[in-house]
Amino acid sequence: MAIQNPPVSQTKSFSTVFLIEMWERFGFYGMQVLMVTYMVKKLGFADVDANLVWGAASALIYATPAIGGWIGDKFLGSRRTMLSGAVVLMVGYALLWIPTNNAYALYLALGVIILGNGLFKPNAGNLVRKIYEGDEVKIDSAFTIYYMAVNVGSTISMLLTPWIRDYVGEHYGDALGWHTAFGVCSIGLILGLINYYFMRRTLAHIGSVPDYEPPKAKNILGVVVGGFVIIAVSAYILQNQSVAQLCVYAAGIVILGIFVHLIRSSEPGERAGLIAALVLTIQTIFFFIFYQQMSTSLNLFAQRNVDLSFGIFGFEIFRWIPEQFQSLNAIWIVILSPILVWIYNSLGKHGKDFPVAAKFALGFAAVAAGFFMYGLGATTAVNGAISSWYMVWGYGLYSLGEVLVSGLGLAMIARYVPARMGGFMMGAYYVASGVAQYMGSVVANYAAIPDNITDPLQSLPIYTSLFNKLGFVGVGCTVIAVAMLPLMRKLSANHALAALPPIPPVHNEDL
Repeated sequence: MAIQNPPVSQTKSFSTVFLIEMWERFGFYGMQVLMVTYMVKKLGFADVDANLVWGAASALIYATPAIGGWIGDKFLGSRRTMLSGAVVLMVGYALLWIPTNNAYALYLALGVIILGNGLFKPNAGNLVRKIYEGDEVKIDSAFTIYYMAVNVGSTISMLLTPWIRDYVGEHYGDALGWHTAFGVCSIGLILGLINYYFMRRTLAHIGSVPDYEPPKAKNILGVVVGGFVIIAVSAYILQNQSVAQLCVYAAGIVILGIFVHLIRSSEPGERAGLIAALVLTIQTIFFFIFYQQMSTSLNLFAQRNVDLSFGIFGFEIFRWIPEQFQSLNAIWIVILSPILVWIYNSLGKHGKDFPVAAKFALGFAAVAAGFFMYGLGATTAVNGAISSWYMVWGYGLYSLGEVLVSGLGLAMIARYVPARMGGFMMGAYYVASGVAQYMGSVVANYAAIPDNITDPLQSLPIYTSLFNKLGFVGVGCTVIAVAMLPLMRKLSANHALAALPPIPPVHNEDL
């Protein structure tokens, strides 16, 4: 570990990263919860176009951290790059704050946000890892708390920004309502940066090699020029869906091809682990297709076909704004994560913990049940609106699946991939997840509602048809995952016999 002079506790250093991460997630999810609805309701996008634009943005948001991590390690330093990312994100949300209905302004703002996310995310996680470097007992607990920051920040913002949008819109005009809500996301980053300024001493001894050297002018210039290129390319891709499709599907083919090449050219002892990683990565891609429905089809479903009142025995307790239903995902994860950790630890103490592949199968079963829940709600719908409680339980089942599948994704890479291939495989996993997000938006368009349909009784069967089909796909994924268990057990056994050095611990919060 780095020498600390004067001594600074790990807790104080961790708190600095924890707080700026919390505000960063506050800004990101506060923007995400409104984005598709903003494009549909304010900019006049058709459902199809809004879903695909956000799908392309999601794919780029997942892909750019691979570049940001490289910049942090080789050129600017993890600490400087994280801070730069936070500033860029603040600017991106501030661009959305500007009251304009110009679609090109949206593409530019999203391009800036894509760049900022790429710079911020991998380096914030890397700093947490460096704070607890060599202390494997504390690092898992630290990342658990870190993950809580993600979900606390996202929950608050997903509940707050739709309310701000409605409140300001009602009193000062609809246009100002939307842009003020986005502005709150920028204010969140400003608060995070102010907090970082006062606590910066606690991270002075933490970082990658370039953090301890004066920044080189050529490196700064290269990053700035590269940043503008990323923004311009991202904005171009977002407004040209044919280009977006070409890029996304080409990336998927390239990743699959490289995976096959690595398996064929690997040492015999490495091959079993790589095949196991490929199988589980493909299953993870299917999961992210389901995941993308939250901000697309499920979000628009809540706008049109959900009773916003929460009641018990005929008495209304409270009402929600349609976008706020997306916060159920984060709320359920906060509830379910410690329960699952306790179960894993209890089973592990008795040597009965089940393998990652079995957890994937259970996760897909939970996701399938979650989507069937929305179809079940349609059977008791009143005037085309299902009870809000079906959304609660549907999101709950889905979130259980997320914790079982997505939460184990990077752990799977660390377990099965040889250390010498770790960096590449981690980047490939992120890009594959981004490809899946775009594919999820394509799937969401099977429930795109034509402009001439405004009656909830007409839109309800369109949505529930998609959700039921996704439920059956989830069942299919479960069956395949169960059928693969014997092969996965064999591959895991062969991998264990090879006794390859593992990759250092990784956590899905790095996303």
